[in-house]
This record gives sequence, C-alpha cells and structure tokens, in this order.
Amino acid sequence: MTPAKDSTGKPTSRARKTGRNTTASKGAVNEPDETEDQDLPSDAAGRLKIKRQYEELLGIRIEKLKGRVLNREKINKTIEGIYFICLECKKICHNLDEGLVQDPGTNICYCEGCRKKK
Repeated sequence: MTPAKDSTGKPTSRARKTGRNTTASKGAVNEPDETEDQDLPSDAAGRLKIKRQYEELLGIRIEKLKGRVLNREKINKTIEGIYFICLECKKICHNLDEGLVQDPGTNICYCEGCRKKK
C-alpha cells in the first residue's frame, strides 16, 4: 500500500482520531443513571455502578443469596471493601456506604440501618 500524496508529490499523514470509544457514545442503556452519579465522588459513584450491575446480574436470585457476602476487594493495604446482600432489606450494600454488621455465629450480613431497627 502506498502512502497518500498531496498535489506536490510529498507524502501526507492521515489525521488521527482523538478520544476513545465509550459506551456513552454508543448509546448506552444506563444514560439516565449517569446524571445521578455526577454529584458523588468517583469512588462512591463506582461502587454505585457495581451495585447496579450486581442487581442486574443476580435478578431474582437475590432472595436466595440474602445475608451473604458477594465480593471482597482491597481498597488499599489497610481497608477492605465488602459487597453483600442485607438479610432484612435484601439490598446489595457495601461496607463503606451502608456499613456491615455480621452475626458472629452464623456470618449473616446486615446493613447498619437494618441492624439499628432490631
């Protein structure tokens, strides 16, 4: 393949595209949710996005998995993040957002709000 040449016979370079393809430019399904996330810090917005993905992924299985830990992540060397499903409200929670209370005998998980209700 020969390079493109201008009218004087010198080789020309192609114009590069800037930016990258994102799901927003492709018409993502979750566009209305992005406006809610703009006022949150980036880490909280990321956790909210992951919670929504878990809700979509698990669907009706949330009832079966209530009270269990879904995933653990290392935020840094000292802080561990835990995604779990609260036994009472059946919401997907994160220990940094809603708080985590585990029953020591059964390891059943509650969010801080539901634990205070008891």
